[in-house]
Amino acid sequence: MYLLIPSFILSAGGSMNAQSSKIKLVRDDAKHKVDVLVDGKLFTSYQYPANIEKPFLYPVNAPNGSVITRGYPIEPRKGERIDHPHHIGIWFNHGNVNGLDFWNNSSAIPANRKDEYGHIVVKNIIQAKSGKNAILEVVSDWDDNKGNTLLVENTKYIFSASKDSRTIDHISTLTAVNGPVTFNDNKEGMFAIRVDRAFEMPSNESLIFTDEKGNPTAVKATDNTGVTGMYSSSNGSTGDKVWGTRNEWVILSGTKDNVPISFAIFDNPKNPGFPAYSHARGYGLFSVNNLGQNSYDPKQAKVNYPLQKGESMTLRHRFYVQSGSELTADGAVKIFQEFSKLY
Repeated sequence: MYLLIPSFILSAGGSMNAQSSKIKLVRDDAKHKVDVLVDGKLFTSYQYPANIEKPFLYPVNAPNGSVITRGYPIEPRKGERIDHPHHIGIWFNHGNVNGLDFWNNSSAIPANRKDEYGHIVVKNIIQAKSGKNAILEVVSDWDDNKGNTLLVENTKYIFSASKDSRTIDHISTLTAVNGPVTFNDNKEGMFAIRVDRAFEMPSNESLIFTDEKGNPTAVKATDNTGVTGMYSSSNGSTGDKVWGTRNEWVILSGTKDNVPISFAIFDNPKNPGFPAYSHARGYGLFSVNNLGQNSYDPKQAKVNYPLQKGESMTLRHRFYVQSGSELTADGAVKIFQEFSKLY
């Protein structure tokens, strides 16, 4: 069963540290972005350029200033992977909505195949409110290639911070507006980050991944110098074994600029499909997906999530990052318990 929720009560997000930092949101409509500054320094930017198929948060910086997101395809860096051009910063979408692929769409898709894909268009920024719990609220359309809107998405990003931590709560309400919409069982989703090379897992393997339509992408083995990532999850899995398991939370820890950094994604018990499946890959894709099941575990039944016209579905996720020390399982449990009581 899934939960239909037309609205939610907004509560303040938080972090493990009591001392909060001042957060300022700076809109730049001409550049299609909103900068998020913590004590005057860039944490991240909400970006929605017309030439990219979805909005995203990029870059994302740890509290010590180290960038934790991959640069490609926006700002390629020496030595990083250049696979999957649709993996940009932190984003939210799905691989099969009424048969349309919103996840894999990018500039790499030729024009004669664009009708198979969907894209997300930001229509209005409702609020950009600074404070200890800063709120960015955005309305977007999930459209097909002809401009027909399947879903209207109302998203709230709630930003909070302390000296050594940053938190993003992402609360998305999706409403079917022009007819029935079905989220079909699919591994490509939903709340995701593509990480900097330092947080990939060391590997000497060259791998090839295919999307739902059979398009292959080679992920080549590269020099492992400075590659330090390791996953751990609420069900006790680590490393590559995290992929395809259900979890309340997943941590990715590593070291960059000689500083230990951990970040985690938290699911919420109020979400459909809780606990979410982990779409966490050693090459740097870190995602949780509430709307896939059989695609991760063929022994499970396929589960699709239909919305009739006018119906809504809300998903809630938390992204947390800290620097200077590694996030422990006990620490993650406390954050999960706090997040579970909100929204």
